[in-house]
Amino acid sequence: MAKVTAGRDALGEFAPKFAELNDDILFGEVWSREAELPARDRSIVTITALITGGNFEQLPFHMKKAKENGVTKEEMTEIITHVAFYVGWPKASSAFNIAKELY
Repeated sequence: MAKVTAGRDALGEFAPKFAELNDDILFGEVWSREAELPARDRSIVTITALITGGNFEQLPFHMKKAKENGVTKEEMTEIITHVAFYVGWPKASSAFNIAKELY
C-alpha cells in the first residue's frame, strides 16, 4: 500500500497530531495488516461502518479505494442493499448516489 499523506495534506498545519495518527497509525499500521484482514475486506468493513454512521463525506474516498481493492460494482450495490435493512433506507440511498458516481 502506498504511503498515505491525506491527513497531513488536509490537516497537517491545523491538527498535526490527528494528521499523524491518520497517516501513520490508521493507514500506515492498521490498513497494512493484510495478513490478518485483506485490504478488500477492510474496504468492505469501512464502507459499511461509514454508511452506518452516516459519514458520507468520507465515503467517496473509501469507495474509490474499495474499487481499487477489487470490490466490483455488483458487490458494492449488494453491500449497500444489504446494509439498508439494518441502518436505514435514507442512508443506503445516499450511499448509492455516491457509488453511482464512482462506478
